[in-house]
This record gives sequence, C-alpha cells and structure tokens, in this order.
Amino acid sequence: MRRSGWRGWFALALVVLLCAGFVLVASDPAEEPTPQPGPPQDAPRVIVALGDSTISGEGAGDYEPGTDGENGNWCHRSPHASIHHTELLGIDRAYNLACSGAPSGQVGLGEVEQYTEPSQAARLARIAARERVVAVVVASGANDDPSFSHVLNDCVEAWTGHGRPCRDQVGGQWQDRVENMVPKLVDALHDVREVMRDAGYGRRDYQLVVQSYAAPVGQRVARGLQDLSGCPFLSEDLRWVEKTAVPALTAGVRQAADEVGARFLDLSRAGTGREACSQGSDPDREWFRRLAVRWDDLRHQDRATHALQESFHPNARGHAQFGRCLGEFLATDDRAAACLAGEDGNLHAATSVGP
Repeated sequence: MRRSGWRGWFALALVVLLCAGFVLVASDPAEEPTPQPGPPQDAPRVIVALGDSTISGEGAGDYEPGTDGENGNWCHRSPHASIHHTELLGIDRAYNLACSGAPSGQVGLGEVEQYTEPSQAARLARIAARERVVAVVVASGANDDPSFSHVLNDCVEAWTGHGRPCRDQVGGQWQDRVENMVPKLVDALHDVREVMRDAGYGRRDYQLVVQSYAAPVGQRVARGLQDLSGCPFLSEDLRWVEKTAVPALTAGVRQAADEVGARFLDLSRAGTGREACSQGSDPDREWFRRLAVRWDDLRHQDRATHALQESFHPNARGHAQFGRCLGEFLATDDRAAACLAGEDGNLHAATSVGP
C-alpha cells in the first residue's frame, strides 16, 4: 500500500508541475504578440503616387502652388494628374508626391533631391504612419540612364538639322541604357517596400503598382504638323520612338517590377491614335501636348529654361484616361495589364500585355 501511495503522490506532483509550467509558458509576456506599428484601423484610406513627370501631372496645367518654379521647385504636380482620376470606391484621398524630372534615386530613400525636394519614399513613410495606404503607384526610370526627355530634345535638334537623327545618336546605346536603369529602379522599389514594412504593413496590406511610359509621339503625325507648329521630328525618329525606344523601356520597367513582386501596368500603347499631332486641327482630341511654349516664362531669366517643359507630356485629358485605366487595374487581382482603348474610345485595363 505504501508503494502504491508513493506512486500516486508522485504522479499527482508531476501533474501539478506540468500544469504550473504550462501556465508560466502561456502567460510569459515575451511570447505574447506585440502590436504592429501603423495607423489606427479607422484611419483614412489613401493612395499615393511616386515618380516623375508622367505621373506628377506635367502637361496637365493648374500646378499646385509651390511646384511651378517658386524657389526653384519645378515638380509640376497637378490636380489633374492621373492619381486623382482613379474613381476608386472607399478611398478618402489621393496623395501625389511625384516630381517632374525625378530620377529613381529621388523616388527611393537617400539624399538625392529633385527641384529642391527630398526623398519621395521618406515622405511616403510619414503618410503611411498616420493614414491607411492601400496602394502605392510608381512611375520611374526614364530619367535615369535612358534620359528619355533629353533624347526627345535631341530628336527635335535633329529635325532642325543640328545633329544626326536621334535614332542614330542613341539607338545603339538604348538597350544598354535601359539595362543600366533596371537595378536603380529596383533599389527605389525596395526602398518603398522597406518604408511600408517599417510602418507596420505586410505585403498583403497594400498594393505596389509600377506603371510604364506611353509613347507621346508616333508615325501618325497629321499633314502640316511635322514642324515647329506641332511635332518637329524626323520620320525615322518618330518610328524609332514608337516602335523601339518605348517598348524597350517598357520591358525594363516591367523587369524591375517583377524583381520586387510588384504589379505592372503597361502604358506603352495607351496613347495609340491620340499621340501629339495625330488629330490635325483638333488638338483637343489628343492626349499629349504638342511642342508647348510658355511665352510669358521666356520673359523671365529664372523661368526661361523651363518654358518648354510641358512639351510631349500627357495633357489633362490624357491623365484622366490613364487614371481611369489605373483605377480599373487597382480594382482587380491581375498581376499585370495594359491600358488599351476600348470600343467606347476610353482606356481600359486589358489583362494581355503582349505586343
């Protein structure tokens, strides 16, 4: 009986110890999940645009105070920019942090400035901490090694007879320029991911969308407009921009998006049939600015060098169409899509992004 009683007491003591250990482990504060940082659950839901002129609103006019040359800031952010035209339900506000001419280094973290403005990703961090960011849309890369705006300037110079066709000047280097751009854009996109992670967001908490560039000019220039009254480009350069330069740039941007697991929106053919100078005497049917001169700016030394800055950028109608397509894409789960004109004449997000 003694032996049996000893075994019973031992078993009982063992059960008590195990239960005590379970209680201690279960109540150990070190094992409890710690709250993640981030905005309150009832914070406003917002979308944010980062990048350069193609998304800042360059060409759309009515630029935000402080971004139209004041104190050297030429970011040209417009209330007509595409990010303000998505028509997404449940979105309280759209933030536009993009800046005309911005390289990917200024989109990401770091010390790079564009027109006096610091890192866009750093400003995104402040928004993400106080408001619920549901989507970040990035359009960047063309102002890195490709220097696309400068190439278009070279094309205009070639039309005037000063220099060879820009196709010949940069055509042989173009693919290398695009390939050199890709890792820089990837770094900027990683910085965006880092900012959102540090703000307490998981990858499923927001969408990261990278969009490419539309061809602002093409081979469909109306008679009488292939000059300083509209689109002063050589025919071979118009063909090169549409058929070679923009598609290669698109492929590079998509590669960067794929490397960081971002969604991709192809705008390369978004302006087909609506390019600058394609509609003859009716520019209101086009989605891009023709050669544009702000004549008043030419009278002021500090503004004269920017008098042509709006040229060959999407106009307000173009930005509205791009925003429509972006909104459709954000409302889907598709990994990639292309903005293409539908039967109604408007852009829509098509799931095929092939040529």
